[in-house]
Amino acid sequence: MKENNNDFTPKHRGKLEALDNLSLGLSMVAAVAIGFGIGYGLRELTGYSWTLWLGLFWGVAAAILNIFKAYKRAQKQYEGLENDPRYAHRAKHGDKATDDKDED
Repeated sequence: MKENNNDFTPKHRGKLEALDNLSLGLSMVAAVAIGFGIGYGLRELTGYSWTLWLGLFWGVAAAILNIFKAYKRAQKQYEGLENDPRYAHRAKHGDKATDDKDED
């Protein structure tokens, strides 16, 4: 039987996705640290203390942008699950239980 190359998934795909999620946390810390470094350098270069806060703001904004991009990537990855028969009931009715035996 011949395999369809379009359905091929890499053997370690789950591990790579986990590492990608781990890198999100590291990139948040790195973005804030780099922003702080830029702000500190600008403060030392210009003598204005508000440039430190400007650099810190840039770092936090970059971290938030990284979170938003990761959210959009995950949303795109899971957007077809409502058509999957395993998840169709939950997508249609929500997370509530189907049988109300506990309400007696």
